[in-house]
Amino acid sequence: MAVQDERRADESIPEHLTTQYRIEELRRRREQALLGGGPRRIEQQHAKGKLTARERLELLLDPGSFQELDAFVTHRASEFGLEEERYPGDGVVTGYGTIDGRLVYVFSQDFTVFGGSLSEMHGRKICKIMDLALENGAPVIGLNDSGGARIQEGVDSLGAYAEVFLRNVLASGVIPQISVILGPCAGGAVYSPAMTDFVFMVEGISYMFVTGPNVVKAVTHEDVTFDTLGGASVHSAISGVAHFSHDNEVASLQAVRQLLSYLPSNNLDDPPLRPTADPPDRMDETLNSLIPDSPTRAYDMHAVLRAVLDDGEFLEVQAAFAQNLIVGFGRLAGRSVGVVAQQPSVLAGVLDINSSTKGARFVRFCDAFNIPLVTFVDVPGFLPGVNQEHGGIIRHGAKLLYAYCEATVPKITVITRKAYGGAYDVMSSKHIRGDINYAWPTAEIAVMGIDGAVNIIFRDEIARSPDPEATRKRLEAEYRERLANPYVAASRGFIDEVIEPRETRPRLIAALEMLRNKRQTTPPKKHGNIPL
Repeated sequence: MAVQDERRADESIPEHLTTQYRIEELRRRREQALLGGGPRRIEQQHAKGKLTARERLELLLDPGSFQELDAFVTHRASEFGLEEERYPGDGVVTGYGTIDGRLVYVFSQDFTVFGGSLSEMHGRKICKIMDLALENGAPVIGLNDSGGARIQEGVDSLGAYAEVFLRNVLASGVIPQISVILGPCAGGAVYSPAMTDFVFMVEGISYMFVTGPNVVKAVTHEDVTFDTLGGASVHSAISGVAHFSHDNEVASLQAVRQLLSYLPSNNLDDPPLRPTADPPDRMDETLNSLIPDSPTRAYDMHAVLRAVLDDGEFLEVQAAFAQNLIVGFGRLAGRSVGVVAQQPSVLAGVLDINSSTKGARFVRFCDAFNIPLVTFVDVPGFLPGVNQEHGGIIRHGAKLLYAYCEATVPKITVITRKAYGGAYDVMSSKHIRGDINYAWPTAEIAVMGIDGAVNIIFRDEIARSPDPEATRKRLEAEYRERLANPYVAASRGFIDEVIEPRETRPRLIAALEMLRNKRQTTPPKKHGNIPL
C-alpha cells in the first residue's frame, strides 16, 4: 500500500519539477553554452582562419583536464537593446586545467559573443580566475580575442578593465602570467597583456594597438593597415611588445606549453626538473676553435649555447627583437636556467637601448621566479651616437645594470671574448654580485678596445715614430699582452677561473650545483626605483 501511495505522489508532481527534467534542463543549458554566439558566428570565426574559444583551450590544455567555471554567467545590462540579447558565459570561457599535469588557470575570450567585448560580468569572470590563480600559486593564461570594452555598458566595462589591470600588477612576480593574442586587442585592452610576463602573437590574425588605423589616419593623415600598425611582425621585431610570434594558432598554443615547461608555478617553487640523457661532464671540442683569431670577426653565439645546454635545446625569447642580445631558457643537468648572451654577429654584440631593456626585463623575470642566470659575454661596449644618447641610452642601459645588481638568484658568467668598459661591469660582473665568473683564454677585459686605448695612451710615441703604423701594431700587441687578457682580472679575483672553452658545460653544471642553496638578501625597503 505504501508503494502505491508513493507512486501516486510522484505522478502528481508537475513534469518541470521532476529530477529528470531538471537534469535534462541542465544538459540543455550546457549545450547552449558550448555554442557561444551560435553556429552561424562559429562558421564566421572559422572562415577567418580562427579557432573558437573552446577549441583553443582543447589545444592548450591536457586532454580532458579543463574544468569550466561560470558557464552560465550573463550580463545584466539593459541599455541599447542588450536586455534582448544574452548568451551564457558572456563572451569568455573561464576555468582551470593542467599542462603536463601541472595546474593552470585560463580564460579564453569568445569573439562569437559580442565580438568578445569585455563587459562588467565578463571582467568579473576573468578576475575570479586571476584571484584563484594567485591564491593557489598557479600560472594564469589569457587567450585574447576581443573587440575591446563593451561600449553599451559604458563605465561598467571600463571599471572591469581596471579590475583586471590591478590583478595583473598584484600577481606580477608571484605567478607567471601569459597572454596569447589571437585576434584584435585594441585601446585600453592592450595594457593587460603588456603587464603580463610573456605575449604570444600569430601572424595574420593578431593585432595590438592603442589607436586603430582609422584614428591614426584622421589624426596624423597616415595610411596604415592593421598589420603594419600592430601586427605580429611589428610587435615581435620592432616594438618588442610580443615575445613570441608564430604562423598559426596551433604552433602558438604548443609554444605556450613549451615555455611553461621551463617555469615554476609560482615564486616560492623551484622550476621543474626534466631528466636528460645528456651527460653533465660532456665536453665539446668545437668550442676550442669557435672564437676567430681576428678580434673583429663575428661568430654565432647560438653555437655556444647549443654546445653547452642540455641536448642543444634553447627556447629563445624575443628572437626577432634587439638581436644583438640573446635571451631565453635552456637546461643544465635537467634544471632550468635563464640565458643572457651577446650576439657578435649582430652589431658586434654591442649594448643599445633596445637590447638593454630586453635584457633587463628578462633578468628581472628570472630573478622573480628562482631561475638561475647564465650570462655569456662578448661586448665591445655601449652603442655610440646621437640617436642613442638622445633616446636615453644612459637611462635604458642603467635598467640592465639595475636588474643584474638586484638579482639574488645564482648568477654565473662566462666571458668568451670582449668585455670592454662599463659594459663589462653591467654584464653580471663579480663587482655586482656575480657568483661565479669564468673567462675563456680568448677573453679581453679592458676599459676600451685595444686600438682606441693605444691611440690614447701612446699618441705622442706613435706621432714621433718614423713608421707610425708599425709602431701602433707593436704597441697594440704589447697592450694586449699586458692588459687585454683574462689573467689580470683573474689575478685580482674578479675572474674565478680561466677555463678551456670545451669545459664550459661541466663547469656551469658544477657551479649551479654548488649554488643550489644560495641565500642572498637586499636591504629592507618597499621597493627600489628602477630607472624606467
